[in-house]
Amino acid sequence: MSAAPFPHLVLENIFNPALLELVVEEFDTQPDNWTEVKSRYESTRRSVLGPTLGPATQLYFDIIHSGWFIDWLSSLTGVPYLLPDPKLFGGGLHESRTGATFAVHRDFNRHRHLGLKNEMVFITYLNKGWDPDWGSGLELWDKKHDRCVTTVQPEFGRTILLPHGPISYHGHTKPLQAPDDRPRRSVAAYYYSSPLAGKQHGDESASVFMKTHRVDRAKAVARMLTPPVLWLLARKIAGRS
Repeated sequence: MSAAPFPHLVLENIFNPALLELVVEEFDTQPDNWTEVKSRYESTRRSVLGPTLGPATQLYFDIIHSGWFIDWLSSLTGVPYLLPDPKLFGGGLHESRTGATFAVHRDFNRHRHLGLKNEMVFITYLNKGWDPDWGSGLELWDKKHDRCVTTVQPEFGRTILLPHGPISYHGHTKPLQAPDDRPRRSVAAYYYSSPLAGKQHGDESASVFMKTHRVDRAKAVARMLTPPVLWLLARKIAGRS
């Protein structure tokens, strides 16, 4: 939370390097899985929505989409009820080639198809022996003072957790100039939250039975006719939370 210029966390070598090396190899086995993105603001390529992944890459995403991993992210960030996106909208495999840049920006606020709120992005870099002189380090910007405060180099095994918010501006403005046309590669996933998370009433998350006992039907009618405050009070008196 105290990181500058906005909350983020850089982690080193939290994944087995043998797994990440296999992920790198699988980049070259995805000829039909790419979307080229070129505009005055960015030049990159990303895997398509719902890509068919190689086994090592699928294992990486299975890990970071698992329940225990998401609970860990919630404990780090203080954001409960995080949701993964198995189809990897905006995420998946990312690759930049010679001359590529990405203007300073904030990520999207909501998932285009699901309408869920974007909470954070999790990126693992896959570039061995990265030289900062090659450009394309991830720049974290202070919008108020219009300057780059922190640069994270996309070195192999380095992971950044980047919470989404109104000041989370980032990009890589220095054109990629690696030797031998070496690409800049990473894998990324976004995590989301629902506006209804933690706010649903018991009846909305319970099964609806076609045939119910008379006493249960009477309770249902009583609940509809009783102000919510009185109903909660009655449950507490009866010893039920």
